[in-house]
Amino acid sequence: MKPLDIHNILKITLLGTGTSMGVPMIACNCEVCCSSDSRDKRTRSSVKIESNGQIIVVDAGPDFRQQMLASNTKRLNAILFTHEHKDHTAGLDDVRAFNWINGEPSCLYGEERTLLALRKEYSYAFKSKEEKYPGVPELLLNRIGLQPFEAAGIKIIPVRVFHHKMPVLGFRIDDFSYVTDASLIHDDSMKLIRNSKILVINALRIEPHISHFSLKQALEVIDELQPERAYLTHISHHMGLHSEVSKQLPPNVFLGYDGLELEI
Repeated sequence: MKPLDIHNILKITLLGTGTSMGVPMIACNCEVCCSSDSRDKRTRSSVKIESNGQIIVVDAGPDFRQQMLASNTKRLNAILFTHEHKDHTAGLDDVRAFNWINGEPSCLYGEERTLLALRKEYSYAFKSKEEKYPGVPELLLNRIGLQPFEAAGIKIIPVRVFHHKMPVLGFRIDDFSYVTDASLIHDDSMKLIRNSKILVINALRIEPHISHFSLKQALEVIDELQPERAYLTHISHHMGLHSEVSKQLPPNVFLGYDGLELEI
């Protein structure tokens, strides 16, 4: 893989590190949901990547607006979608603010199935010029497969992973790899993300789960892939307190938390 220009810094911000219900979960009184530690407050999973002045976000879930404000994001060049589940797409309407302030449509990248779901969920944004309500999101859909592509001038390598039986995408950008909502990664995909400097990967909870890696499974994948550093995301309240779980992790593995900034 072609290395980054030595003058370029890849900046990564974990916008959200929670599972589909977020943490705290509505109506839950467990110790994690009642924790006063800010690292135990988790919005739905998303990540921001900045490279050469360009900004890409992976997924736009229900907390997208909150995440953009918290990260002081003033401009957005592209959004990559891992798949079409609501916890990864439900905040897309809020790109209207970027459309208005930056004066350009939002470029979206996803597999055909995901783009079809977006067209259905946000049908009002795809009406004809005569029918379209003023001020709806301006969206440019770009269909991707498993071949490398460019978004905002940044080379992206899609990585096929499985969310139970559902094929979804992870992404590799230079020496950074991002995998969420996975319970299975085949050998050919493992090769694509092997030896990343930073790997962000989902680990839902301690106990096994049908469609997400457990903590043990995520650690096994990390051990095989040998990244310099790994950060866990898509974490539920069943994982336990951030302060306690962190003590049990290998030296190069960390629990991610909302707002964590990393650099390569």
